[in-house]
Amino acid sequence: MNINVTEAQHRTIPRADFGRVTVFFGDKNGKYPDANQVIVRGTDAQAAFDTPIVANYIGEQFETSDLVILGHVHEDHMAGLHLLPKAPVHVHVADLPAAQSWPGLVAAYGSDDSYVDAMLQSFQRKFFYAPRPDAIGYADGAVWELGETRVRAIHAPGHTAGHSVLLVEPEGVAFIGDIDLSGFGPYYGDASSSLADFRETLKRVANIPAKVWITSHHRGVYTDREHFLRDLAAYTKVLDTREQRLLELLRASPKTLEQLVECRLLYPPGHQDYWVVDAETRSISRHLEEMLADGSVQIDENGAYRPG
Repeated sequence: MNINVTEAQHRTIPRADFGRVTVFFGDKNGKYPDANQVIVRGTDAQAAFDTPIVANYIGEQFETSDLVILGHVHEDHMAGLHLLPKAPVHVHVADLPAAQSWPGLVAAYGSDDSYVDAMLQSFQRKFFYAPRPDAIGYADGAVWELGETRVRAIHAPGHTAGHSVLLVEPEGVAFIGDIDLSGFGPYYGDASSSLADFRETLKRVANIPAKVWITSHHRGVYTDREHFLRDLAAYTKVLDTREQRLLELLRASPKTLEQLVECRLLYPPGHQDYWVVDAETRSISRHLEEMLADGSVQIDENGAYRPG
């Protein structure tokens, strides 16, 4: 791996190069609200994968991109789109409405009307948010030929309905996006998310034919397969840890969904942000649905859950 640095707009941005692929690392290794920017330079065209905050500091090496391929649609992956107003933006069809309009993004999040106006103002300020009504839909298996290199989309839903891995060939570089392998664990708190799909995605991602794995956040770059697989296993185990946490809460006393949300499953108790209650409610509900199905919990006539 060739590591060097580039100076852009008074900010030093660490980068890593893998053949025709460059990763520009966001602040704190791409920790939210930032992320890591991937650029693929073919002989005929240059593609940018997602456009996080760091894209605003890269300069010409980002702004000359001919097209953008979004691995999924969230506000932190759209922060550089305003710098590429004429570049085609490609989005998996399941996430396409979320890219094309604010109402589409709100629907994908499942946000409550009580805070959407404040959330929009926050996104416009922090992420330069602007929808792309011209965004183009792609399907699983879509290929972009860039000249001596190509990008292939592998649908990997769960985080969002359209979340996809972008595999650069023949370099063997897989951009796995928000399968970020962080200690926080998988996030499936949007209306468009799916715990069941995320479980299946985590089983399949290990078999993607890659030599390098790049995450949007936190971990950044893996070049050792065994290290990647260990962290993938730990990331997957968080799902079981969350289920055990719910069982512990219910063993202490029966609880309604609302009471479980107050205890928090994803975030620390008392943590607040626009989407936290909605995300906790959906995430906990998805675990409870699985646990009801396998008999590990039951629900009484008052809506209180208890161990099965």
